[in-house]
Amino acid sequence: MATVLYITAHPLSQTQENESNCLSVGRAFITEYQATHPNDEVIELNLYQMDVPSIDQDVFMGWKKARKGQKVELTEDERKKLARHTELVDQFIGADKYVIVNPMWNKLFPPILKQYIDTLCVARKTFTYTEDGPIGLLGDKKLFHIQSQGGIYSSGPLADEEMGHRYITLVCEFLGITDVGVLFIEGQDQYPDRADTIRREAIERAKQAAKVF
Repeated sequence: MATVLYITAHPLSQTQENESNCLSVGRAFITEYQATHPNDEVIELNLYQMDVPSIDQDVFMGWKKARKGQKVELTEDERKKLARHTELVDQFIGADKYVIVNPMWNKLFPPILKQYIDTLCVARKTFTYTEDGPIGLLGDKKLFHIQSQGGIYSSGPLADEEMGHRYITLVCEFLGITDVGVLFIEGQDQYPDRADTIRREAIERAKQAAKVF
């Protein structure tokens, strides 16, 4: 049995998924996955409805105290935020597969997803330093990324401007995850007369991808 984290980074809730291309396609993917992998556990994480602490002063100072081995007690805020960081990274390590669903915002993705990724990059947990540089520790995991974007960014003149999937791929490489797939839902704003068709075709591609994920 595998454990799958289904991670969405979109402000809309599950009841509003039809209003979002990426959430609609993501739901089709995970529904098909559950149908074809009935023994696997799927844990849904809506980042906008979760406590995902940013790396703020409390977190930074808490880390600094821990690194120096100081006996100074953490403040209550430092303790709570560091505990939440640990909870999130341990949950990520404990899973076998990840599905990340997000829209493209300003060439990248919603900032809450960056906050979440920041909680996952932890030395000696998800990567380690060696004389030859950092090495990822999650090489046995796999990830599938679903991203919607109004223009065509997967190829053509705008390809170099797509930063969302490129960043996620880079982070995966840093953590040792080499099995990374992607499904772009793109061109709905560029070709509004084809928007419905683009979504339908993406949903079908998502279902096929889910069967073999």
